[in-house]
Amino acid sequence: MVQIGYTMMTEQAGPRELVEHVVAAERIGFDFSVTSDHYFPWLESQGHSSYAWSVLGAAAQATSRIPLMTYVTCPTTRYHPAVVAQKAATVQLLSEGRFRLGLGSGENLNEHVVGGGWPAASVRLDKLEEAVGIIRSLLSGLEVTHHGRHFEVTGARLWDLPQTPPPIGVAVSGDRSCSIAGRLADLVIAVEPEPSLLAAFDRYGGAGKPRVGQLPVCYDTDRDAAVARAHDQFRWFGGGWKVNSELPGPAGFAGATRFVTPQDVAASIPCGDDVDEFVTAVRKYADAGFDEIALVQVGGDHQTPFLDWSEKALLPALREAL
Repeated sequence: MVQIGYTMMTEQAGPRELVEHVVAAERIGFDFSVTSDHYFPWLESQGHSSYAWSVLGAAAQATSRIPLMTYVTCPTTRYHPAVVAQKAATVQLLSEGRFRLGLGSGENLNEHVVGGGWPAASVRLDKLEEAVGIIRSLLSGLEVTHHGRHFEVTGARLWDLPQTPPPIGVAVSGDRSCSIAGRLADLVIAVEPEPSLLAAFDRYGGAGKPRVGQLPVCYDTDRDAAVARAHDQFRWFGGGWKVNSELPGPAGFAGATRFVTPQDVAASIPCGDDVDEFVTAVRKYADAGFDEIALVQVGGDHQTPFLDWSEKALLPALREAL
């Protein structure tokens, strides 16, 4: 059975609101939740970017059932992998085993703030692979001293360890990232319903492991308002990861998407309140092989009506269809 998740998108709501929203998502029956981990919003119109790990700690205490997950954390630049391991262990303890650590190679948008330049994609993936090894060793309880190509770790050890380490997911967008995920991850993460990514993940050792996708949606009883909001806040989404990982800030995304029309956005993001349109969009992920699909409702101040509608209409329709 396909599981349907809810996204706490740190770029579009404040920290207290994010926690309130995931509490409501748990109450109405979403199967899991994911949380973005940003320093900047994609576009200024989104207007937020609180610290994801504080939000996760609060969410772990405010909820009791719904799983939590980073979607995704870059463990190579803004954060050192030894620190990511400590954070993941702590959230796993606070949530009593409901946390999964989603990792990725990052975006310039968030990682440039610590300086040092933004490396080529091949280097970023090398760093990600090395980081996953460090994180796994620390979460297993080892004292780690590591002198690697990209990272130094000296006598690190986690003193508060969960009985069960959080599963690690790796985000994929091409063959090399699929190789890392297949060999080293417990689950795979992707933001497009592309069967070839999952096939590559399986080929490199991922067969039988969970695969988690994400889909932006924009609910509103006024479809024109939904399309306008999706265009205002989410037109960056169609740029693809080769572009989205490189741009340095919201102004860059505004410039890169200046010719994207509302109609372009509506063609890729279900907008309005037609349940069938939303179900069709989710089914594309299920048909591609995803067994977990997290929805992102566009607009931080439009979460409550979306959650109400999800409880009454969308979740029942998805469970019947999938």
